[in-house]
Amino acid sequence: MPAKRLAALIALLLLMAVAAYAGLLDFLKGKNNQPAAPDYPKDIQPLFAKYCYDCHGEKAKADLDLRLFKSDADAVRERKLFQNILKQVQTQEMPPAGKPKPTEAEREKMIQWIESVVFQCDCNNPDPGRVTLRRLNRVEYNNTIRDLLGVQVRPADDFPADDIGYGFDNIGDVLFLSPTLMEKYLAAAERALEAAWPAASAATNAPPTWFQRRYVLPALQAPDSLAGARETLRHFARRAYRRPVTQTEVEHLVLLLKRNQEAGDSLAESLRSAFKAILVSPHFLFRGEPPATTPASPSRAVPLNEHALAVRLSYFLWSSMPDDTLFAEAERGTLRKNLEAQVRRMLQDPKADALVANFAEQWLELRRLAQITPDPATFPEFSDDLRAAMLMETSSFFRAILREDRSVLEFLDADYTFVNETLAKHYGLKGVTGPEFRKVSLKGTPRGGLLTQASILTLTSNPTRTSPVKRGKWVLDNLLGAPPPPPPPNVPELPEHGELHGTLRQRLEQHRADPLCSSCHARMDPIGFGLENFNAIGGLRTRDGQAPLDTAGQLTSGEAFKNSVELRAILRKKKKQDFLRCLSEKMLTYALGRGLEYYDRCAVDKITANLPRRGHKFSALVLEIVHSVPFQNQRGEAAVAQQE
Repeated sequence: MPAKRLAALIALLLLMAVAAYAGLLDFLKGKNNQPAAPDYPKDIQPLFAKYCYDCHGEKAKADLDLRLFKSDADAVRERKLFQNILKQVQTQEMPPAGKPKPTEAEREKMIQWIESVVFQCDCNNPDPGRVTLRRLNRVEYNNTIRDLLGVQVRPADDFPADDIGYGFDNIGDVLFLSPTLMEKYLAAAERALEAAWPAASAATNAPPTWFQRRYVLPALQAPDSLAGARETLRHFARRAYRRPVTQTEVEHLVLLLKRNQEAGDSLAESLRSAFKAILVSPHFLFRGEPPATTPASPSRAVPLNEHALAVRLSYFLWSSMPDDTLFAEAERGTLRKNLEAQVRRMLQDPKADALVANFAEQWLELRRLAQITPDPATFPEFSDDLRAAMLMETSSFFRAILREDRSVLEFLDADYTFVNETLAKHYGLKGVTGPEFRKVSLKGTPRGGLLTQASILTLTSNPTRTSPVKRGKWVLDNLLGAPPPPPPPNVPELPEHGELHGTLRQRLEQHRADPLCSSCHARMDPIGFGLENFNAIGGLRTRDGQAPLDTAGQLTSGEAFKNSVELRAILRKKKKQDFLRCLSEKMLTYALGRGLEYYDRCAVDKITANLPRRGHKFSALVLEIVHSVPFQNQRGEAAVAQQE
């Protein structure tokens, strides 16, 4: 090799060695070429003083005085509060319009401090959280009875309404079991068993039901009746408990059967008693994962066993127990290996309509529509048929995105919807006749996506008029994941008549002139104003009384719009990440059956980040959730003890 080339090569190697050594020193110092976390007194407190203390200092709007935080430790003790602060900073909702706003670099510094210090967690070894042992809610109980016994009765319809937590009725922390409810479970078991195995069937020679063919006849017709009963009870308990059963559990059931026979009951009567005992067992009525008894290790995440994973998956997508295919995969230990194929199969099963009825209706607050009563004098055209059509439109729309595996961004701006003649007439769409719902184009109309559907517009209105406040709050809550704080105490609602005058917009502007009201209304009202071309039951309009409508507005993050079409475009383009994160958080909450904690940020970040490469498809959202650490894992016992 020529001397010059050799010298150049040696120089290059020396430079590489020096660079590597410098990198090693940084790594050993904990830097690893990553910017150091901001220092609270030096970097963050001055920003809070500059941009936040004016409202959240001495005035303490929303009961928040940021002057009380003097150190990182003070903030860590109030993580839930800083979850909301982080969202406000990320979405640029705070500081409000009219107040000085931080530069992009300052905003990023605040975000970095909250994420790296207040919410410090190791995303390479995240905490999967802990789900409370919980009973089946009413929907889950009915569906499980249907799939376990092969009957269509709905005994839980008579149960008390389930409590709501974090927006959903499947949250373990609020699903209690009262003595009254236990009595109802006993009666429900009797009713369900009678539907599956009528007591009079033997006397009337009625054809056997599916349940009888699968469970009863094999036991009654076995050469060894006790052995046949034992095997039947093992098989039924395994499906009812949704996991393998122990020999001890089976023998307890067999002992019950024997005692009934000794008391004079027939084999059939004794078998019925044993089936009923299974249906009122905590192992049937409650969902929970077996404790992870693993040695103490640096990792707190312990994979769920395959049966527990099958149960989590089936109640997430179907609100019911696993079917025979999922049970078989779990038995073979191949469910994780074939998880994506199973998810896609389950999403195409009719039972996936549970996501429409239970996730979508709660996420979008559609269950409130049944209690909404628009003023008949103001809106004589409103009827129960129109109300039902409104709900069916939104349900059909969600179902189409699910079944056709479309982009979840279409929730914001799809140029199609589903209507029948009743709803088409309400919307002013031509050429639709009959009660059947069909897909129609919305091109050339001011409608598109969820936001302009009559169901949403109606449930966010007052009986006699629209409510920009309610509509804006609904968008912040359910589409952007940035809910405003509750109003201060003793702040009156906007009066319908009296001291405020002019159009609804003018009266709201007078109302929010009150400093107590201004900051929150500045976030909600502009969004609601953008939807003012829809009346209180979702019909199009061009005037507010005798005055022309003013639907222009500007979000606190700076984006301006003239009407609902431009507002939807902003949500789709500028607020896309906020929407994807909000939807991911909502669905992960529903899938886990618990509220999200600060350490779930790792999972939500990953779910949201991976959606674009999968085309934002509905299945992509489900698959990312199903593959996430909190869905696949549980805390080890050592970690649980440490947390408690």
